[in-house]
Amino acid sequence: MWAVATGRRPALECQPSGQKGTVPFLGLLPKNLGQSPHKNWDSPQSAHLEGVDVPLLPAETSIYPECLLDEPPMAPPRRWFVLYTKARQEKAVARDLLAHQVPFYLPLVKKTTVAHGRRRSSFAPLFGGYVFLYGNEEERVRSLTTNRISRVLPVADPNQLAYDLRQIRQLIAADVPLTVESRIGPGQRVRVRQGVFAGIEGVVLKRRGETRLLVSVDFLQQGASVEIDDFLLDSLA
Repeated sequence: MWAVATGRRPALECQPSGQKGTVPFLGLLPKNLGQSPHKNWDSPQSAHLEGVDVPLLPAETSIYPECLLDEPPMAPPRRWFVLYTKARQEKAVARDLLAHQVPFYLPLVKKTTVAHGRRRSSFAPLFGGYVFLYGNEEERVRSLTTNRISRVLPVADPNQLAYDLRQIRQLIAADVPLTVESRIGPGQRVRVRQGVFAGIEGVVLKRRGETRLLVSVDFLQQGASVEIDDFLLDSLA
């Protein structure tokens, strides 16, 4: 059952798709949206215990509205932003955006882990730390008030981003195992594009799962490294 969200006009409107299982964006929100965010949201979605399978529960909302990526967005002054969240805050950010009817996309995939002999499945972000926001300046600022965002990244080519996200969503819909791939690999020479290290060149290192930028003094055959996020780096190859 759905309840009408009051006091706000829908940000975008979708034409009814007629597809089973989809809900047109008409300013409607689930009645349980205001429940505690710790209830059922992050608990394991299924378990395999002594040969008994518990059905996988539906993933929480990962895109809003449902038609956001169906066609190239045409609703100025809205534009695409990439939200880089604090650790493990992607779903919480998505819930905040959904509660305020702000268009977003958070690619989620099924992830299975085994611990203490139990096999559990849940829905996890495909790209850890990233939520794609399609909003205006007011909504961008509102997203920062959640205290869950590390930084907001501008998008130079919004049409390309929307195209790429449509393809990613199609891959996810195929329900096949996906592996995140990065173009920035160990040993690659790069330049920092923005931030306090903007313009610095170095070599990428991978250590204990983190990316580090090595800046060396060739004459000494020594250098120093600093932890850095992949999205700040441009390949010089």
